[in-house]
Amino acid sequence: MPNLRAWSGGVPAFLFATLLAASTPAALAEVGGAVLTPVPFAALPGFPGPEPAAALDAFRRVCAAPPPPLPQPTGVAGDPAALSAACKDALDVAPDAAAAFFRDRFEAYRVVKPGSERPGFLTGYFEPELEGSLTQGPDFPTPVLARPDDLVSLAPGETRPGLDPALRAARATAEGFGPYPDRAAIEDGALGARARPILWLRDAVDLLVLQVQGSGRVRLPDGRAVRVLYDGRNGQPYTAVAKLIVQEGHLPLEGLTLARWTTWLRAHPETARRLIRANASYIFFRLAAVDDPALGPPGAANAPLTPGRSLAVDGGLWRYGLPFWLVGQLPGAAPSETGRLVIAADTGSAIVGPARGDLFVGTGAQAGIAAGNLRDAVGFVVLLPKPARGVAP
Repeated sequence: MPNLRAWSGGVPAFLFATLLAASTPAALAEVGGAVLTPVPFAALPGFPGPEPAAALDAFRRVCAAPPPPLPQPTGVAGDPAALSAACKDALDVAPDAAAAFFRDRFEAYRVVKPGSERPGFLTGYFEPELEGSLTQGPDFPTPVLARPDDLVSLAPGETRPGLDPALRAARATAEGFGPYPDRAAIEDGALGARARPILWLRDAVDLLVLQVQGSGRVRLPDGRAVRVLYDGRNGQPYTAVAKLIVQEGHLPLEGLTLARWTTWLRAHPETARRLIRANASYIFFRLAAVDDPALGPPGAANAPLTPGRSLAVDGGLWRYGLPFWLVGQLPGAAPSETGRLVIAADTGSAIVGPARGDLFVGTGAQAGIAAGNLRDAVGFVVLLPKPARGVAP
């Protein structure tokens, strides 16, 4: 589920240097321009934080998930065989042994970017709850579109002949591949019969919120809830509409919240249409059941997201399933807590760099408020799996 909350655009970065074996604690490794320096768990105050069993559950979910629809680049940090062995070991771990499991099966490395004034940057995202209908009507005129059959999604580093390498998707035609239409063109009918609505929302602002977050729950008129899941994007550059609102002087950056800027858009429909269409990126969706209301939608790792425990990372640098110890105060944490153990389970085009993360906060309006308030400098410590027992490094 690509996360587009941050103002910066772009695609996941590639691995800039080869990660040295995690079994050699004295070694220094470089990932995405950051140096990994080994650190004993005893030197991480508060590790593994309260309820390490919750992190273990999130880890198991990623382990059990089917392969991601878009595979990660070869060589991302985190040895796949060692991680697979850790996944197997995790099956038999009792909840009260979760802390010992992470200490025994992983080694900790601080992620330090030379010359950076802050250790890392963490934002938050959430699953919105919206009102909608399976049929179009006066109250629900805005379509949510299914993935078109001529859309070709590109994995990180993948391209097509004649296509701008910056584009992350292509349109398959009889003549070959070309750029996929941008948002304005799609709204103006460029997809023709391939524009297949799966759901209808109350307005374009709700659609924008759904597309920015990458998924959502929709309450139908009969009271049922369905989940709307990411199913591809047109690959065009993402522009944050909230940033445009600030740049044009409509609202100040100070105190800008999701509720405030979406309310402003609804109060200024003509300007809202222009600003929304300036974001060339367009997301397509599919419908799914809400199997467990306590969990979020599947992330890029194909596992259901766990509120407060699932982290979106740069998927071109870090392998899904890697645990991270985030050093700092996080949403809902007690004042005495010094960090939290989370699991890499998602990615996004705005989540770029080795010490950049986006924490899944939960579902609904209160989660949206918490996610909007989360823009903090935190320290990143990655837990790399040790080689499988009995296997020489």
